[in-house]
Amino acid sequence: MNSRAIVKPKRTVRVELADRSYDILIGPGLIASAANEIASRLKGRRMAVITDENVGARYLAPLMDSLAASGIDAVSLVLPAGEKTKSFEHLIPVCETILGARIERNDAVIALGGGVIGDLTGFAAGIARRGSRFIQIPTSLLAQVDSSVGGKTGINSPHGKNLIGVFHQPDLVLADTDVLDTLSPREFRAGYAEVAKYGLIDKPDFFDWLEANWRAVFAGGDARIEAIATSCQAKADVVAADERENGRRALLNLGHTFGHALEAATQYDGSRLVHGEGVAIGMVLAHRFSARMNLASPDDAARVEAHLKDVGLPTRMGDIPGALPPVGTLMDAIAQDKKVKGGQLTFILTRGIGRSFVADDVPASEVIRFLEEMHPR
Repeated sequence: MNSRAIVKPKRTVRVELADRSYDILIGPGLIASAANEIASRLKGRRMAVITDENVGARYLAPLMDSLAASGIDAVSLVLPAGEKTKSFEHLIPVCETILGARIERNDAVIALGGGVIGDLTGFAAGIARRGSRFIQIPTSLLAQVDSSVGGKTGINSPHGKNLIGVFHQPDLVLADTDVLDTLSPREFRAGYAEVAKYGLIDKPDFFDWLEANWRAVFAGGDARIEAIATSCQAKADVVAADERENGRRALLNLGHTFGHALEAATQYDGSRLVHGEGVAIGMVLAHRFSARMNLASPDDAARVEAHLKDVGLPTRMGDIPGALPPVGTLMDAIAQDKKVKGGQLTFILTRGIGRSFVADDVPASEVIRFLEEMHPR
């Protein structure tokens, strides 16, 4: 293989899960050298690569060339881009591609794309042949800092987002930071919402750093790599402590209960609202609701909203284009949230910046009143 394609990652984050531990490699040029990293960890010589039409047009050929140069026999499947691809309709061809490629125990399925492709492909890898090895090559900021790490996979249902899936950890994550330069400003901002989330959960110093350095993160270079590595380490620590979300891992859903409800309310129409934008609005709502419940200062909610607004993210329900359904419909979506236990609502609330906690048995009446006040009507 051409030595120019051999790239040393700038940062490595280890996810410690005993015999299922794996590395997250972060840095430029990792797609071109993907085969080297894969071959050093897996003995298999067959791969199935799943991507979407947008990512595939740019990065599928370089990845396939890298695999072929290392003697790895790979097949590929290109799917439509967008959140609606996370469905049973598209799960079937992914599974058939894996089976048709005769993926064996030492071989692997590769997800080349953003969170939609990673979630869908990981789910298929988790159920095909009762579980196949799985490699994530995330191509969006959101996927690099969040969905590619931790083993949550799945598809959407008309009842809600990510309600059908399995936990299936990857064997390797390759976060090539070069690909982020091709993202639209909107896509990058959406991913940044998940970066900010880690500061708001339990790293107030990181949130301080982001307030001072977010322009450098957007510009690229070492600040961007630092933000990604810090985010990945934060998630890796949580996953290692609570792999299957029985406790602390639920904190990673800060902003997601409100955000997922808003995504469902827009029928997962990416022209109106993408996941990271829903999370941004959801995090502001979580902080404002916490202030309403006298758990946190309104000043903290204002600070969160100001920062997310500064970077160009929507922060209010009224920022979503088009009409929203009534509060009752939003509450139906919230009631389907995976954190609901025994029919009782569970939210991730906060006592201040970096002081999030799991709040069980939140009164539905309080949520309804709050959403009625926030609803743009």
